[in-house]
Amino acid sequence: MARRITHRNLPQQLLKARDALMSHFRPVLNHFGITEQQWRILRALDERGQLEPRELCELCQILSPSMAGMLARMEETGLVRRTRVAADARRVMVSLAPQGDALFDAIAPLIDQQYRLMEKAWGKRVVDDLSRALEDFIAAQDTGVPQVALPPRGES
Repeated sequence: MARRITHRNLPQQLLKARDALMSHFRPVLNHFGITEQQWRILRALDERGQLEPRELCELCQILSPSMAGMLARMEETGLVRRTRVAADARRVMVSLAPQGDALFDAIAPLIDQQYRLMEKAWGKRVVDDLSRALEDFIAAQDTGVPQVALPPRGES
């Protein structure tokens, strides 16, 4: 049977690659009882300092409704702190709480060590090339790509 789509399946490849990559980090996160999404939030706050929830949504690739619930739970468990902006009470800033900072201190060396183990197994160049290729792909999204013309609804 002839293939009906001749190009590679990039979305599927990215999903498989993400799952393969995360399999090396999940044991660390599970050991400390945090989810991948919580780790992304902690890491973003460590790297950028305090952020607004909408900024966290964009950086962490988490939808706003999910982010609201997640931040509430993380605040309840002492991982993050939310404070209103004095000049504009509608705005909220999120930062690492002392317990979140301590948790990050415990996890960060293990994450770095896992990266070193992956680089040793696969070669640092493979990991660096992958990172560079992903950065280039993300940056290329600023270049407009025309959308394929769609047939009128009801036509196949």
